[in-house]
Amino acid sequence: MFGLRLDPIAFSIGAISVHWYGIILGTAALVGLLLAVREGRRFGLSPDFFMDLLLLGVPSAIVGARIYYVMFTWDEYKGNPLDVFKIWHGGIAIYGALIGAFACGVIYFRVKGYSFWRVADICAPSLIAGQMIGRWGNFVNQEAFGGPVEESFLRHTLHLPNWIVDQMLVDTDGLYHHPTFLYESLWNLVGLILLLVIRRRQFLRAGELLFSYFIWYSIGRFFIEGLRTDSLAFHGAAWAAKVMDALWSPMKLFGFDAGYLNPAEGNIRISQLISVLLIIAAVTLIIGRRTTGGTKVFYSDPIINYKTGLPAGTEAAAKQTAVPAESHPDVKDHSDEAGRDTTIKE
Repeated sequence: MFGLRLDPIAFSIGAISVHWYGIILGTAALVGLLLAVREGRRFGLSPDFFMDLLLLGVPSAIVGARIYYVMFTWDEYKGNPLDVFKIWHGGIAIYGALIGAFACGVIYFRVKGYSFWRVADICAPSLIAGQMIGRWGNFVNQEAFGGPVEESFLRHTLHLPNWIVDQMLVDTDGLYHHPTFLYESLWNLVGLILLLVIRRRQFLRAGELLFSYFIWYSIGRFFIEGLRTDSLAFHGAAWAAKVMDALWSPMKLFGFDAGYLNPAEGNIRISQLISVLLIIAAVTLIIGRRTTGGTKVFYSDPIINYKTGLPAGTEAAAKQTAVPAESHPDVKDHSDEAGRDTTIKE
């Protein structure tokens, strides 16, 4: 309800509570599936192909995301190991989800006989759309927010509606905070539009839409992560921490202050470091593959199943046309009513 704090529980059925977090993540997965199915049809890939991918990929992503998060925050869970499984309370990491999903994808695409790069390109808009929607689960749970801000900043500078402003009044400290979930969601919305436009350009080669996704998402994540107060961190070299701070410093020109990072937990935000490495890797791969001729396949080219050598979607048709000669309609029956062969032999 507008003007009131949101309840993380959407509704209850007896003793079972259905959380908004789960509903939002389910919606994100469904939207991603629909985007992939629609684009996959252009290349002959069936909806069942992506449905199976979703059924395998979502659990893999959740497991990867949870393992990633718990691995870096084990002190919070070692006293109550069962809390590891309570993902509806939040505590999943996007990069962990990507690791889990991509590991599943590599295996699934190989089993099906398709190039990882070709299908991953199709799924790239689905990934960023899912992240765009999924961030609203953090909003409901009051997590993944930024440092403290004045209420006037939210209402009069950002012009946010009451239902968002009220939710940014965080229970733990009674202060208003940066809605970093909203910043990232809007960044991903722009990224989704860009990916949908780029994929229709003739210059795009296989794998480059996926690389473009990583570049765009990682740029936004790097700067937004610096605002957060719950970043996973580690103790790294002092010079590396200074490099991260220097790269983030342009945000200060826009009046933003870095979110608090507990020195006891580390001096380098893990997500920022991964973002920088992904950007470097993606740019290097795009340039390297084009320079060395690593790929001459374009995004718009047919997707070939390397097990059959046929374009996707044509396997069933090929099987149907491979009928025995005697059953072919162009082969005439050369026998009389008694079944004797009447073919003239010379």
